[in-house]
Amino acid sequence: MALYEHVYIARPDLTSQQVEALNEQFKTTIANLGGSVGKVEYWGVKSLAYRIKKNRKAHFTLINVDAPAAALAEAERQWSISEDVLRFLTLRVEALEDGPSAMLRKRDDDDRGERGERSDRPARGPSGRAPRPRREDSAEGGQI
Repeated sequence: MALYEHVYIARPDLTSQQVEALNEQFKTTIANLGGSVGKVEYWGVKSLAYRIKKNRKAHFTLINVDAPAAALAEAERQWSISEDVLRFLTLRVEALEDGPSAMLRKRDDDDRGERGERSDRPARGPSGRAPRPRREDSAEGGQI
């Protein structure tokens, strides 16, 4: 069987319980067709880059799947019929990640405040602007 990462986005007006019900529906479909679902990560409600079906936000969920291609095709067919699912994407991967995905690692880093200030930026003054470089004026008759 092949390994897949499946990400879907659901309408923002759904509750967390309804999103969990969508996850269970997906798991049931995959299990009935001979596959298995590994980790399920709920990424939360996030802003979309552009409107999708008049929505600006959506529930994002990642699901790791180990299933035959026919099982995944049937699950994707059901997603395309569902009005609750705005978009989905399934990628075949060589190996599934054991730990948290990059989205959850990013959120953890943001929560801890590990992102320091960049040291290559010039120092800022009280006005918020970078200080102007000083012009070396020569008082001994030199030209500027």
